[in-house]
Amino acid sequence: MDRIRGSEITDKGIYLSRRGFIASALAAAGGAAVFDRRLHAQQPAAHGRKLTTIKSPLSTSETPNPWEHVTTYNNFYEFGTGKSDPARNATKFRPRQPWTVSIEGECAKQGPITLEDVLKGQTLEDRIYRHRCVEGWSMVIPWVGFPLATLIKRCEPTSKARFVEFSTLHDTEQMPGQRSRVLDWPYVEGLRLDEARHPLTILAVGVYGEVLPSQNGAPLRLVVPWKYGFKAIKSIVKIRFVEKQPVSSWQLDYPQAYGFYANVNPAVDHPNWTQAVEARLPSLFKSTRTQPFNGYGDQVASLYAGMDLRRNY
Repeated sequence: MDRIRGSEITDKGIYLSRRGFIASALAAAGGAAVFDRRLHAQQPAAHGRKLTTIKSPLSTSETPNPWEHVTTYNNFYEFGTGKSDPARNATKFRPRQPWTVSIEGECAKQGPITLEDVLKGQTLEDRIYRHRCVEGWSMVIPWVGFPLATLIKRCEPTSKARFVEFSTLHDTEQMPGQRSRVLDWPYVEGLRLDEARHPLTILAVGVYGEVLPSQNGAPLRLVVPWKYGFKAIKSIVKIRFVEKQPVSSWQLDYPQAYGFYANVNPAVDHPNWTQAVEARLPSLFKSTRTQPFNGYGDQVASLYAGMDLRRNY
């Protein structure tokens, strides 16, 4: 079977699930409430274990989307390309115990480390962040996590380390989307080391004060709030410190649309649609102006001083 390129599945009829696409038509006719009810009707199984957290001063003051939005409208191609596919197809996903992350590359402390060990001594924070996806929709999500910088410090990167590369679990039995050829598996993403160390960058283990559901990237995922959502790699099993810029999965598949930096830049359109406006779910109308760096410019713009952000998108 010929490989289906990501560039061929990013049109509206694909990036929205079939139900979402129908809901869009209803919303255009004044039926936005129908879409909201649909999301509530798809609430997953009973909520998970509660986590002990503290509130973060880095949170936005915006009202978070409800649990039903956050857990039923997702991008997680390992479980399917439709927005409702992850909630439906991840129900049987059982993160292996203990969950192990391999630390590799240009660092002094290499080797496998369990999630339990990663979390020892960590203070989990509630971080309410804006989340902007390249398809033109956004949410406000109350993540639970800890600064990636604390794990990086523990790994003791060498002077050669300039980037951090992340890899997702590759398990075709539990992740049916990996049986397709929509991307080269496993999913790979990367950050510049200073981006990874920024206080806003977190590794998330929960949402809404509870353990992270499978469809949201259990048990460990990356959250970088000033970047487009495809930077938010999920179910992480490998972290590698490297000297050269890694090639991320979407960058490999469709470089004209998905650059390495993925900084939210309203002036740089996706080849298939504008990025100047977005739809804040549950609304499906693109009526909200997109802010540079997703509104986090005051905190992160200095990271890119002197860079051409039209080329480095």
